[in-house]
Amino acid sequence: MLSDSSPRGRHRSRVAPMVLLCLAVLPGLATGQSSSTSSTEAALFLLLPTGAQGVGMARAMTAMPSRESAFWNPAGLARWEKGSFLVHRGNDLAGEATAISLLLTRRPLGSLAFSYQLLDIGNQDLTDIDNNVLGTISVRNHLAIVSFATQLLDQLDTGLNFKVVQFRIDCRGECMDAEVAGTTYAVDVGLQALPFRDIPFRLGLLIAHAGPRLQVINVDQADPLPTRLRLAGAYEVLHHFVQDPRVSLWVTVELEDRWRDLGSPLVYAGMELTAGEGDLVFIRTGYGQGSVGQTGGAAVGVGLRYERFEMALGKSLGSTLIDEGEPVHVTFGIVF
Repeated sequence: MLSDSSPRGRHRSRVAPMVLLCLAVLPGLATGQSSSTSSTEAALFLLLPTGAQGVGMARAMTAMPSRESAFWNPAGLARWEKGSFLVHRGNDLAGEATAISLLLTRRPLGSLAFSYQLLDIGNQDLTDIDNNVLGTISVRNHLAIVSFATQLLDQLDTGLNFKVVQFRIDCRGECMDAEVAGTTYAVDVGLQALPFRDIPFRLGLLIAHAGPRLQVINVDQADPLPTRLRLAGAYEVLHHFVQDPRVSLWVTVELEDRWRDLGSPLVYAGMELTAGEGDLVFIRTGYGQGSVGQTGGAAVGVGLRYERFEMALGKSLGSTLIDEGEPVHVTFGIVF
């Protein structure tokens, strides 16, 4: 072990507080909340939205089938007949998020998806007591997902996500004692149902982020994952006024509650207007309550599907960034 008089000992007092600051504060920054609020749950980045459709609908996605469903409710992948590859890009207060998702389908067996998300929180220079730069730490969150979804019955779909979750602090330079990492796994289990054959109404149910505690420093300081229960309903309202299958308007409302502390649900609502046949145009909007890991307020989005290509934009109108508006989330996709 190095003594305090060694060069590494001289800067250790600077390195350790920085690491502890990252562990204590960054989860709160990722959610726009204080560290005292967020310290009871780990990996709060799992609550941040991924995908322009979900952002544009203010996260009201539990009852909606979508190619983005690996990041929302895996049951929404069950009925797609063609595969796809999606790339998502978006910024949050926590950092820059990039995600990819590959969807493979085979009827009637179901759908298999492989997804990955990187949340780049940023870099920080580490200095000694004389302010000489000794190295640079980088803080990253990694999420890998394997999804499977299938149609159990004519009116019932189910889906399962298996996720590997990792929080990392890496170092370049004379600061190897600043490197820490914590890894765990989690599962999502979801259902989507069409309970009435002649009524365009969908139900969605999801248990998300269930798994062992995330240990970063030691076992005693491991925190539980932000496990959530979501229940949603969606209804197509336009058929009452327009008898045209090329146009639809789905309205969805859902509740989200903490699995370990039920009784204080958040409410989310979203709408998606779809127009076209083959080539499609989407207009989306929504409103959601804010809490740990989630920005409250209204959201808007648009999308376009042309032949085999898709593009969507989503924007939350409730900013989490100081002196800045919420960035636009972008999704590009190709169908094959």
